[in-house]
Amino acid sequence: MKKILLLVFSFFLFSSCDDGELTLESFNFENQTIQKCTDNYLLFKTKNDELLLLNVPVEVYTTLFASSPTNGTPREASIGGTNEILYRKYSGNLTSATVCSLVPVSSPTVTKEWIATGGKILVETNEVFDTNDVLVKYSHNITFQNVNFASVDNSFSFESYIFGNHEINVN
Repeated sequence: MKKILLLVFSFFLFSSCDDGELTLESFNFENQTIQKCTDNYLLFKTKNDELLLLNVPVEVYTTLFASSPTNGTPREASIGGTNEILYRKYSGNLTSATVCSLVPVSSPTVTKEWIATGGKILVETNEVFDTNDVLVKYSHNITFQNVNFASVDNSFSFESYIFGNHEINVN
């Protein structure tokens, strides 16, 4: 009888545990290309209904993406204030026109938003030459370091997240 009671008690003990709707949030934009809006300094990646956006003021943009190699010492800016990184989920698929629109679009709508709170934006710059050894562009490798994304109900972090390469042609 004791064994049966212990078995029944154990069943209720383990089946009554509820961790709620625990969801580990994260994202992966590894194979997506960085895009830039033509009329502002928003850099972003989209994947279906997801957006990862880097928004910095013009003076930070020109400093981070200067036309000179960094030679192993990346340029950096702190995340926070006017230097924003946002991760959003939408109710439908995105296009660059949706992200860069001056007038907010009515669809798709944001269903969830995580804002980066702290960390650093690191940019390593390299020169790119053509086959005739003529400088044609600068490749800026962007990494987010020690970044935490927070929403109203959860958060997730990256020790290091490679955003990707932002290339700027030489004029």
